Amino acid sequence: MTDKRQRRRSATNHDDPPGIWLGYGQLLRLHRRRAGMTQEQLADAISYSVEQVASVEQGRRPAKPAFTRAVEHTLEAGGTLLALQDQVDMARLPRFFHDFASLEADAISFCWYGGYVVPGLLQTEDYARALLNAHFPPLDEQTVEERVAARMDRQALLSRTRPPLVATFLIEEVVLYRPVGGQEVMKAQLRGLLEQAKQPNIQVQIMPTSFGAHSGLNGSMVLLETIDHRRIAYTESQDIASLASDPDQVGDFWLRYGMLRSQALNLEESVRLIERAVGEP
Repeated sequence: MTDKRQRRRSATNHDDPPGIWLGYGQLLRLHRRRAGMTQEQLADAISYSVEQVASVEQGRRPAKPAFTRAVEHTLEAGGTLLALQDQVDMARLPRFFHDFASLEADAISFCWYGGYVVPGLLQTEDYARALLNAHFPPLDEQTVEERVAARMDRQALLSRTRPPLVATFLIEEVVLYRPVGGQEVMKAQLRGLLEQAKQPNIQVQIMPTSFGAHSGLNGSMVLLETIDHRRIAYTESQDIASLASDPDQVGDFWLRYGMLRSQALNLEESVRLIERAVGEP
């Protein structure tokens, strides 16, 4: 096996924790020892298991915000662990996705088009887990659960109020009929789409298969406008990602997206189609 394949397998099997998890763990251990506490005493004080405290200290498991708030208070860490939380959370996402996720966090508008799956920001937990379990080479259980949790955390963007995010999703009709996770998981996902479509800052449109050829068939895309009014285009295929910020290139993406919106079903028609797909009158 080549060195490159060995590194890939190691990352897939989660044998090589992100550096920020290791750094957080070392800092946590330092604060705990300064406080004169054992792992058992800290675990008891914050109502977590000893195994979880040990895993975080060793960098094998990421600290979640509630854990960090608890140890900050107990160890009087002065905000040093909280300062690392965003980076700890980011490291739960695939490496190729990190740059986009940083930009996404500052977006004021989010425009998505895709023809294969429900967009991540609208996925239910079971739907997301089914997709990640279909990954090949397979992901280990811990990686799957971390990525599901990270995907669910990203969805907080849709309810952010300062600044609010306006999001538009163009979804190919075929996505509604692919039973990811089985019929019950898919029905729950479609009902989730209907609920999200009721939100004032979220618009869901369906591109009907009957339309035929259109420019979106060249591939999925996401367009962002950040809080400082930068416009970014993001494309992704088979875990290979590309970000574009050149104004001319990004301008073409925005024109293409506008054309796709005009060709898709309107908001009311899209809702009725989703209702039919889920079997609701």
